[in-house]
Amino acid sequence: LSDRDCTFFRVIILVWNNNDTTEPMFVLKGFPRLDYIRSWLSILFCLVFLGASIGNVTILSVIWFESSFHQPMYFFRIILALNDIGMSLSTFPTIFSVLWLNSREIQASDCYAQLFFIHTFTFLESSVLLAMAFNRFVAICCPLHYTTILTNSVISKIGLACLIRSMGVVLPIPSLLRQYHYCHVNVLSYPFCLHQDVLKLSCSDTRINSIYGLCVVIETLGMDLVFILLFYILILNAVLRIAAEEWLKALNACVSHICVVLIFFVPVIGVSVAHRFGKHLSPIVYILMANIYLLLPPVLNPIVYSVRTKQIRLGTLRKFGLKTFLYVNLFITNLQDFQSQIVISMHFFYPSSNSES
Repeated sequence: LSDRDCTFFRVIILVWNNNDTTEPMFVLKGFPRLDYIRSWLSILFCLVFLGASIGNVTILSVIWFESSFHQPMYFFRIILALNDIGMSLSTFPTIFSVLWLNSREIQASDCYAQLFFIHTFTFLESSVLLAMAFNRFVAICCPLHYTTILTNSVISKIGLACLIRSMGVVLPIPSLLRQYHYCHVNVLSYPFCLHQDVLKLSCSDTRINSIYGLCVVIETLGMDLVFILLFYILILNAVLRIAAEEWLKALNACVSHICVVLIFFVPVIGVSVAHRFGKHLSPIVYILMANIYLLLPPVLNPIVYSVRTKQIRLGTLRKFGLKTFLYVNLFITNLQDFQSQIVISMHFFYPSSNSES
């Protein structure tokens, strides 16, 4: 923004903050220093949105209409796909508005609504990943009791608990933000609204909101990651005691979930580290990392599950009649068989406890 534009927005914001009946206006930031390729960025983000939508809708349709997929592990993937669709619908409208229409203004109420949904879907995905880790733990460590522990009723209750938890911790944030005054040029750092980004623009005392936001992050993302790691430590401890063939089968069942966990948590940690220690970085780095953190999981999650899960891959090919792509499935199957041979050969160097006994 030019100095004249900044002066204009400063005057407007001061007038709005002196008028209790009118809410403030925020200004979304696009991609600084990349305005000359804005049309190409628009096409790129459009393709990303289409890819995320088509991929997750495909996963939903395949699991929903195939009765053989009506199992606990696939119900969690339905929740994850719905969450990814919700995240895409929450972020892309303002991104399109900035890139396609060059419309950067957003009402405070719309901004609060957007950040509510973005953070709710973020915490919901973390909760679902924890539930899926628990599902893997029960399937591998307690296989005889799997169907009695994870019934349809239990799965429904877990999904509802994840949703209530995610919405409950975010619900107070918009109400707290409405109580603050904004007496500066309210230019956000991203083409969408995030809690900390809006909070730093306030000229009121925001310590309560800052402390609450930190506690929420620790209680959700932090604790979820700790429990996911704990479940996989227990899983690893269990699989190392069985034969190599069963060991490989158990680990292959976890690969998809591990990839999705990394896709979600690595960008989140990267954004947090960049904000804390990367003060010298260019603003475009923060914007790109924030977009990756929000947009990458909805795109890659269906790809990971389609490639790594044979049942979903074959179900997709059968549903859409893509017989030509059966060669792709054959190639992936052969590649997984090759990996199996490698792991079985490693068994000679790491014999199981069964063989030792």
